[in-house]
Amino acid sequence: MNEMTITKGKLTEKILEAPVQPGCYIFKDRQGKIIYIGKAKNIRNRVRSYLSKTNMNPKQMIMVSKIHDVEYFITNSEVEALILENTLIKMYKPKYNVCLRDDKTYPYIKITNENYPRLYITRRLLDDGSKYFGPFTDVKSLRKTLDIINKIFQIRTCKYNLTDNIVKLKKIKLCLSYHIKKCGGPCHGLVSKEEYSNMIEQVEAFINGKTDSVMSYLKNKMETAASELRFEDAARYRDQLRAIQLYSRKQYIELQGINDVDLIYFIIENNYGLSLLFRIRGGKIIGKEPFQLQNTENAEFSEIVSSFLEQYYSSTILLPDEIITNIEPENQSLLVEWLSSKKGKKIRISVPKHGEKARLLQIAEKNAKLQFEEFKYKENIKVDFVPKVLKSLKKDLNLPMYPRRIEAIDVSNIKGKQSVGSVVVFEDGKPKKSEYRKYKIKSVNGIDDYAMISEVMKRRYTRQLKEKKDLPDLILIDGGKGQLSKAVEVLKSLELENIPVIGLAKRLEEIFIPEQRDPIILPKDSLSLILLKRVRDEAHRFAITYHRKRRKKETIKSILDEIPKVGEKKKKELIKHFGSVEKIASASIEDLTTVPGIGKKLAETIWHFLHR
Repeated sequence: MNEMTITKGKLTEKILEAPVQPGCYIFKDRQGKIIYIGKAKNIRNRVRSYLSKTNMNPKQMIMVSKIHDVEYFITNSEVEALILENTLIKMYKPKYNVCLRDDKTYPYIKITNENYPRLYITRRLLDDGSKYFGPFTDVKSLRKTLDIINKIFQIRTCKYNLTDNIVKLKKIKLCLSYHIKKCGGPCHGLVSKEEYSNMIEQVEAFINGKTDSVMSYLKNKMETAASELRFEDAARYRDQLRAIQLYSRKQYIELQGINDVDLIYFIIENNYGLSLLFRIRGGKIIGKEPFQLQNTENAEFSEIVSSFLEQYYSSTILLPDEIITNIEPENQSLLVEWLSSKKGKKIRISVPKHGEKARLLQIAEKNAKLQFEEFKYKENIKVDFVPKVLKSLKKDLNLPMYPRRIEAIDVSNIKGKQSVGSVVVFEDGKPKKSEYRKYKIKSVNGIDDYAMISEVMKRRYTRQLKEKKDLPDLILIDGGKGQLSKAVEVLKSLELENIPVIGLAKRLEEIFIPEQRDPIILPKDSLSLILLKRVRDEAHRFAITYHRKRRKKETIKSILDEIPKVGEKKKKELIKHFGSVEKIASASIEDLTTVPGIGKKLAETIWHFLHR
């Protein structure tokens, strides 16, 4: 790197005269835009090091070539510098700093700083004295947790400012939440500040995964209520205790010898990075949160880990006793000092090589790799990602390749009338509605599902071949052996017998395979069966919808065609005005005269005809 690139004029003076105290340095480009923010125990030594580095990676070389100005912030200690650096990175999101992707939009649980605190989900972090728990990435799971909390604890949801005077004078009317036992009624002083505070403490314990403490609290409340002959209250506490026990059994996986730990596995690939955080509290896995990382290209792995830990733990109070990672962070001792001061007790950061913790890292690795593949798939990054369900389907049906494109065929009719067919398309397990097609059966009279299936398949795949469009990896027929045999005949006639085709019968959800005597019967909870049923049911829904539309149109046409003096033009005006025959029939004579071209005499004729 040519030293003269960044040592011209005033910039040289600024660098040589940089302070020797701890703090942050800010690099700016020619337009004054911040491109990098760093921290240092000695600012001058760190900044001058950028002039003498000879082994820079490409990212650092590009960054250094763009530095046009530098600014400094002096702090009292290196820990303060770390905190300030993180604050500035979140504020300015410099191009060359590793950042948590869209971390400002992650949801938190907020416990407000009020006489009687409220609890809700928010995406805004305010310096208002409230407590924020998070960040979380799975909003659906977060809402379930909040629902459980609201079932167990009688926390107010109203937005009133419950000052001591308002509570004393009972200025606020008791609401429905109180009467259905969802709120303890703090607005009327029906629950003391002390009792309400105890309840909030238990809520915090619950969020932190300390369910044993919460269950002990509820058990004591239940026993006290029972001893005081408040049996209704005792029953409510009993139900709440059962709810939390059920929640605990569903959500937690017990671990031996591990207590309060955050297990974080990092995967970095080119300019894409992901960290998967397992939250372990009381020896139980209580949550899994994936975070996407930005600006990781050519960055040192240790720097990426350090940046994540700084940004994540500056935004949460859910601090563990130990942080386990697969990569040792940069400035580990400084991070330990900062986190320990934040928690008020010693926190460890470790990279275990053996034992139970190392085994947990292996589990985290498998989950992180799967999460990373899904992330790349969603971001349309070119990878050979195959959804788990397709792997399962290939194995269960012994298919030659993954059925990335599945097409399902169904027909619908009533007594052979208004016969229609449908084709729905699923790609990588998801419906692709832009390629759905519907068919009006032309060559079949009467009830003959086999012939209808043949017609739809011939028309579908003859056209696909002619227009050189994508062919399916698997064809699903709604039906059993009879429908399947007709499908096989059509594919052979079109020289497409290499395309796998199966039949899915509704009664026992049996899967029929050509030239195989006995059907395949998969477990009800099988991923393969769940997907096949979804595809089959979607084809059925699409066919039924088209059939009903045609039948309704035919019904409207036949009824209105019978009314004297109502021609095609007036029929269209009536439908346009009212929308359906039912609404035309329910209209008054006066309403009918509001339709263009319908006079009073004709309106009377229409009304009498529809009400005869």
